[in-house]
Amino acid sequence: MNKPRLLLSETHAVKKLLRDLRLNTVCEESRCPNISECFGSGTATFMILGDICTRGCTFCNVSKGKPKGIDEQEPYRLLDAVKKLGLKYVVITSVTRDDLPDGGAEHFAKCVSILKKGIKDIKVEVLVPDFKGSEEALRKVLSSGPDVLNHNVETVPRLYRAVRKGASYKRSLYILKKSKELFPHIRTKSAIVLGFGETKEEVVSVMQDLRNVECDFLTIGQYYQPSFKHHPTVKYYTYEEFEELRRIALSMGFKYVASGPNVRSSYKAFESVSI
Repeated sequence: MNKPRLLLSETHAVKKLLRDLRLNTVCEESRCPNISECFGSGTATFMILGDICTRGCTFCNVSKGKPKGIDEQEPYRLLDAVKKLGLKYVVITSVTRDDLPDGGAEHFAKCVSILKKGIKDIKVEVLVPDFKGSEEALRKVLSSGPDVLNHNVETVPRLYRAVRKGASYKRSLYILKKSKELFPHIRTKSAIVLGFGETKEEVVSVMQDLRNVECDFLTIGQYYQPSFKHHPTVKYYTYEEFEELRRIALSMGFKYVASGPNVRSSYKAFESVSI
């Protein structure tokens, strides 16, 4: 049975609580079209470590610039919010913090640990940056006990220079591969965004690369250009094309695939963890 969407007044109440606790959600920062549905299903994606990113991805709506220092009380306010909202599944992500020695890994780990200790049976997914390929930083996060390690490849290798400035396709695959090597029991997940100018063959190749590093879960969604300053949307995919890619991904061995125009990396994340 599908969970109901929150009423507009309820969505406003959730947003007010988050503002009062000085917490950011990627749901709001990215203008996600699924915000009321996810809040209504007991899921939210919190963005820790501030709201300013040190990288310049041309598709992302998050602000770029020089971030502030780490808020040491943020993990405790996060716990407070999760309790008050009655959430059962929490996704924790962050802006990329190349200014920090460990990329914010210790703060990620602290958030996971405090949630796990503070709420019985809570499920936590971490959607992490690439930590510049640091195994030490990745190990720090995984040691805190998340249920899912999510890291998005976002697009095909050919478009990285235009879309993901400062990122590396090989480095992203390495993060997913190393996670499985270090903690095989922790499920891994990634996302592909369509509409930047990629070909079907390139998308299928990326999916195979993800399976080659034993990635368990995959989401595929449509890119919508946030403003004229962002990378243009080259193509809008049909529902039939998304469904075809979903079938191909499942045939490759992914345990769970969500594919559709409004699908985002954390969309219905709670469904995959029970598999």
